[in-house]
Amino acid sequence: MRRVRPGASSRASAERSLTSVAAGATYTDTQAAGETDERPEGETVESPRLWHVTLSVSGAEAPLKEVRRGLEQLAHDHPFLLTSRYAPDHAEIRYWEEARDLHDAAAVALRLWGEHRQSAQLPPWEIVGLEVIDRDTYHQRIAEGYGPLPATPVGVHPF
Repeated sequence: MRRVRPGASSRASAERSLTSVAAGATYTDTQAAGETDERPEGETVESPRLWHVTLSVSGAEAPLKEVRRGLEQLAHDHPFLLTSRYAPDHAEIRYWEEARDLHDAAAVALRLWGEHRQSAQLPPWEIVGLEVIDRDTYHQRIAEGYGPLPATPVGVHPF
């Protein structure tokens, strides 16, 4: 799957592409974008990493059927979503995000609900929680028996 995140690059003409395969241990930002290198020789940036995101939203009660339909539409529009759980007054969305660093992953997560509230007809809830952890931390927590359980079954489910 290939996704493009607009506005991620400081260069007006370039957009960073997010793919399911990392480019390697390190790479130059301009090489990844297919441009000529304007950086001093040898300067690199970290390659994209996977981040496990849990976004919690809450607000006034809404009909369960509407909440479910909105989350299903969001999952359809954005198939990178792993699982969503919902109740009449809150929901939790979990997914993997590929980003250069935690700041980028969190910024994307914080925009997700608001940017898709209208297109997916989501309830007018606010974000009340955000957890972004790297892949190693996620797997360490699972191995130690705590932390967010693996997202099974995948999909949209009631709490």
